[in-house]
Amino acid sequence: MAAGSDSAAANGERSALVDEIAAAIRQRIMSGEIPIGAQLRQAELASELGVSRTPVREALRQLHTSGLIEVVPNRGAIVRVPSPWEVRDAYEVRAELEGLACERAVSRIHEGELDELRASNQAMREEIADPSPRGKDSEPPTVELNDAFHTLIHRVADNEWLARAINEINQAFPRNVSWQVLAGNRRQREENVAEHERIVDALAAGDAAAAREAMRDHVKSAGEQLARWYEDRSATVFVG
Repeated sequence: MAAGSDSAAANGERSALVDEIAAAIRQRIMSGEIPIGAQLRQAELASELGVSRTPVREALRQLHTSGLIEVVPNRGAIVRVPSPWEVRDAYEVRAELEGLACERAVSRIHEGELDELRASNQAMREEIADPSPRGKDSEPPTVELNDAFHTLIHRVADNEWLARAINEINQAFPRNVSWQVLAGNRRQREENVAEHERIVDALAAGDAAAAREAMRDHVKSAGEQLARWYEDRSATVFVG
């Protein structure tokens, strides 16, 4: 009995370690530290993370199952480059989910929360007009502000399953790509803020149908921009 308990404990510890390693690798991919198309070498990752190759191998299998990486002949495991049609399909679903969250939020949101949304959006507008100094590859403040805007609506919608489903789609694509899409397009960044304003106006007016439509259009627009980004780079991402 004791031997069985020891074995179960060891398996639990190993599983927890694999999950921890997978999360660490995922974070590097989502931040862009490991870019799309990059090869994932087990020995290097094991050395960097201070673990043996075995749990790294299992963690990579976990990430492969989730769709974040793929195995390519003669290259091994690489960060997968989503196809444009896959991005469009995913964002079509996300648009409906976020639209539902926005519709649910109409009857639940309070004035203080509307003020928080307005404040996040105003901070985004000011950052676009006068960008803060930052490194070339560092994440702009607008990313966190945008996250705060959407996350607040998810929270107010008060449906854990809905928030979880939205987050699962968001986690399917490297986070850094989303802000790179807008990095060189000020007009589109300004339109992003304008779309947020339409969402807040609909929420404040208590118009559930308009809120849902405004959010759905906003997410679909973001998905189309992301899909075009992948279209432009999919042919050259493996060069070198």
